[in-house]
Amino acid sequence: MKLAQIIKSMRTTFALIKERKTPPDRRVVFSPEKLKETQLNYPNATYKVESSTIRVFTDKQYQDQGFEVTNDVSDCDVLIGVKEVPIENLVPNKSYFFFSHTIKKQPYNRDLLRAILDKNITLYDHETIVNKEGFRLIGFGRYAGLVGAYNGFRALGLRDNLFNLPKVETLADLNAVKAELDKITLPNIKILLSGSGKVAYGAKEILDHLQIKQVTDAMYLTSQFTEPVYCMVDVMEYNKRTDGKVGDKWAFINDPTGYESNFMPYAKETDFFIAGHFYGNNAPYLFTRADAKHPDFRINLVADISCDVDGPVASTLRASTIAEPFYGYDAQSESEVAFNAPNAITVMAVDNLPCELPKDASEGFGDMFLEHVIPAFFNNDADGVLQRAKITENGKLTKSFAYLQGFVDGKE
Repeated sequence: MKLAQIIKSMRTTFALIKERKTPPDRRVVFSPEKLKETQLNYPNATYKVESSTIRVFTDKQYQDQGFEVTNDVSDCDVLIGVKEVPIENLVPNKSYFFFSHTIKKQPYNRDLLRAILDKNITLYDHETIVNKEGFRLIGFGRYAGLVGAYNGFRALGLRDNLFNLPKVETLADLNAVKAELDKITLPNIKILLSGSGKVAYGAKEILDHLQIKQVTDAMYLTSQFTEPVYCMVDVMEYNKRTDGKVGDKWAFINDPTGYESNFMPYAKETDFFIAGHFYGNNAPYLFTRADAKHPDFRINLVADISCDVDGPVASTLRASTIAEPFYGYDAQSESEVAFNAPNAITVMAVDNLPCELPKDASEGFGDMFLEHVIPAFFNNDADGVLQRAKITENGKLTKSFAYLQGFVDGKE
């Protein structure tokens, strides 16, 4: 059934699907309570749940809210998940929502996109659910920021024998995370936080909970303090035009050529760097391997939430894991060492941070999905949310994503 027919019939059947990717992901788009709220707001639809022993919410919790839990959701119209669906589990001729990790031409998912086209699946990627200005409407960014900042402080405590924070995955929820932070005392360090989106503000939430004083970049660059402080910087603080003229953020985002990094003044004043920025293609690196060798380079701890491997943050040699979240970077040899090795930069570069806080992350994601996506199925997509998010339809790439054709064909 085509989406237009689904909307016209006004009797859509939605299904929350089981997460099948390895390693397991316990998140889900809707908690039982949020799915019930969705049903109450939009009763002229059917909602089912595919049985899962992995999900942070149990089958019984959905059943207690009155939902059918089943092992077969192939009769549903719209299948909603979080991570990529294995090719063998894709149901032909359906509409799917999940993070496909294909829009940047990720080679490891080329076959997935080909299968989606071959199976006549209409794909909506959570990452492409944007407003008219192109800004993302839903995501797990806040939770990546929250967990990433916490993990950075956990690394600090373990490395310097200051305190021993438990892993986030062992804690019940965000309140428990913050309760653990209430138990620690921080040394007198300077913390730099890059970014201005949901990730950065998630990290800022942790810094503010710890009651760390926020200072301006001018104060940060010119002063020393007797207490922990942090500074939040955006792209125009750590990049500058090569011709010396005043930079413009939106011009930089559209075309970063003609700019160079202005990060070193911050690197000379920073102990702990939290990378919460979005890195655009062809933008200058924040700091290079050569920069990290500079005798005045002060950063000795990096929580790289953005996690662009071998890219703008030179110490990020690879993504780390929830099981083993930390490693060290030796700037002189440009190689990986133990996270607590002498003179090493300690690195936290877990690339699936929200998985550590599945309950809160799922609840927050469901709030956004109900607000921005579900209404589009019942108002003829009045705001164009579904149309903008649609990557494939009728066995073809949509116009907005036609740039992926060469990737699909194996020519790129």
